[in-house]
Amino acid sequence: MSRMRFGVFLPPHHVPTNYNPTYALERDVEITKLIDNIGYDEAWFGEHHSGGVELINDPMIFIAHVASQTRNIRLGTGVVSLPYHNPLWVADRLALLDHLTRGRVMLGVGPGALATDAAMIGIQPHEQRDALDQDMDVLMHLLTSDQAISIETSRYKLVDARLQLDFYQDPHPTVVAAAVVSPSGPRLAGKHGIGLISVGATMKAGVDVLAMHWDVAEARAKEFNKQVDRDSWRVVGLMHLAETREKAFADIRYGLREWCDYLQHTAAAPQIQVTGNDIESYIEWITNTGSAVIGTYDDAIQHIESLVEQSNGGFGNYLLFDHNWTEFATKKHHYEIFADYVIPHFKKTNVRMKRSEADLRKVREPLAAAQQEAIQDYRARHAQEVAAKANG
Repeated sequence: MSRMRFGVFLPPHHVPTNYNPTYALERDVEITKLIDNIGYDEAWFGEHHSGGVELINDPMIFIAHVASQTRNIRLGTGVVSLPYHNPLWVADRLALLDHLTRGRVMLGVGPGALATDAAMIGIQPHEQRDALDQDMDVLMHLLTSDQAISIETSRYKLVDARLQLDFYQDPHPTVVAAAVVSPSGPRLAGKHGIGLISVGATMKAGVDVLAMHWDVAEARAKEFNKQVDRDSWRVVGLMHLAETREKAFADIRYGLREWCDYLQHTAAAPQIQVTGNDIESYIEWITNTGSAVIGTYDDAIQHIESLVEQSNGGFGNYLLFDHNWTEFATKKHHYEIFADYVIPHFKKTNVRMKRSEADLRKVREPLAAAQQEAIQDYRARHAQEVAAKANG
């Protein structure tokens, strides 16, 4: 496998809802610029339309906004809720965004996370996954074929539809399906030979789900004569890092309660089953279930290594699930700690540095002594030369 890559999965979650939405969105932009500057590979942005907490309602617009303010980071929709849209226009906007970002855009798709979003346009929860399966057939045809497509569903009608714009990337941008607890995402990934994002499968209660996701994707790929690559598998997990575990747990007391309350009483997130009703019980939930890594960079490294083992073969990308459990400056420091110590551990970009330091330590004493002797000898010769000229 290639070097592991790292990124951020940013819904975003801004709680409580008495905040300034303009400033909240600006902080999302600032986080994206920060992780671009300090070496993260990817950022993924969600689509949500209700609840008052997850404010990005069109990840493609957000990507267009931050693309010109970043340099290297790849930018993905995490995810476009495909049943809410005509797949022709999703593909068409993707082609435009691919050119505007010079090939840095990625397309993540899913059935839709919030039932209240779907309800506002008359889609029932039991319809969403079948609709996604049908829409993905249409979308992948539009991305990969020059042949026009005609189709009529209960939600849209296409007549001789095709794209007018070629993609900047060849043959098209990265496409991934989101997986939570159901097998719908892995089934789509295997059927179409695309990538996979596993959300929530990094918790102790989800380790069996993590292995299942890739097993399903491989089985479906074989069924449809496709291939799936573990390098295109992204795993999402919750963390907060600080210099010590004690500091990390103290940090999250700032905003953990509001985040947990949102997931318990507003959003329906089957991948994150929060228990408790106050800050102490929420911290106990995290501690007992392994729902998040709260600690040091060593804890983060050990956790990711355990996930690699549990995945039965590894994955290509680990994504930090963005949250606002701490004050903003503390949150940025968490991302900096991860970039400083966790990313280079897995990318192995500091191996030669550490070896070079270790090698020098072995020979420092004799070399330092020889260097000091050489300096003293030179000083003596210089003094003799000066004295000779003075006497001379």
